Amino acid sequence: MEFRHLGHSGLRISEITYGNWLTHGSQVENDTATACVHRALDEGITTFDTADAYAATAAESVLGAALAGQRRDGLEIFTKVYWRAGQTGQNDAGLSRKHILRSIDGSLSRLRTDYVDLYQAHRYDYSTPLEETMQAFADIVRQGKVLYIGVSEWTAEQIRAGHELAQQLGIQLISNQPQYSMLWRVIEEKVVPTSQELGISQIVWSPIAQGVLTGKYKPGAPVPAGSRATDEKGGATTIQRFLKDDVLAAVQGLEPIAADAGLSMAQLAVAWVLQNPNVAAAIIGASRPDQVSDNVKAAGVKLDADIMRRIDDALGSVVVRDPSLTSSPAERP
Repeated sequence: MEFRHLGHSGLRISEITYGNWLTHGSQVENDTATACVHRALDEGITTFDTADAYAATAAESVLGAALAGQRRDGLEIFTKVYWRAGQTGQNDAGLSRKHILRSIDGSLSRLRTDYVDLYQAHRYDYSTPLEETMQAFADIVRQGKVLYIGVSEWTAEQIRAGHELAQQLGIQLISNQPQYSMLWRVIEEKVVPTSQELGISQIVWSPIAQGVLTGKYKPGAPVPAGSRATDEKGGATTIQRFLKDDVLAAVQGLEPIAADAGLSMAQLAVAWVLQNPNVAAAIIGASRPDQVSDNVKAAGVKLDADIMRRIDDALGSVVVRDPSLTSSPAERP
């Protein structure tokens, strides 16, 4: 496993990070989820990412149970706050002080830990003054419940404003968690340059585009049984933007490139995001332990300029680059 600093902080994380969105507490049984976490540990992964909203808090509980008994100081545990996590009250979403202070205590209890290494604003909250949000974050940092602050899917302008307030409050905003893959590059034009300037890293989700970059979805063919595209608990919705024949046909063109690089299609996709120097980690998920072992082989891989050029040529116009697609909901859920 290779390790990278998260932003300008002293915190080092495994460049392959294990995440449990759409899997733990939802797609897979708890025994399988625990086996996946233990395989991640065996493969050298030390960084684990979750959120209170995943499976309405069940994902945090499953991860906490799976990591029980591990040396806490040897792990980096990340979670998030913003979305509803099974509750329906008027203050059970967003980034108000009330919601943040309540949510961090719930997350710590479910994760069976006294602190999380990184607490992330899962989206930007237009309904709450940013000053209120950042002050609440500063307070839980000073209480020792959180070591560092991050955000997810914030625009470049929002990241800059949050970073400025964090500096004023004496806390460290060190990361952004955006969607990023060969097919989805909307952060490259604005978010990445701003983050590099401010000393903020990307922890990217969906580097395999919800499985599309494995090549298992074929143009003009039914989706495979049991795949993410058949999951009625959220997976089928998130993958739809990529299930277009022109996209799937272009992805098939990556197969000989992966073969020439000595990688599986999934490994090529994960390795590709890690070539970006602003990316500290790629989040992988798994429904079976062997998927963890396969994806982790992307750690430390260096893709030469010719491979990178061939990838761009193969995907051509199907790549999404519009920076305006980095956005948060205008109203709370």
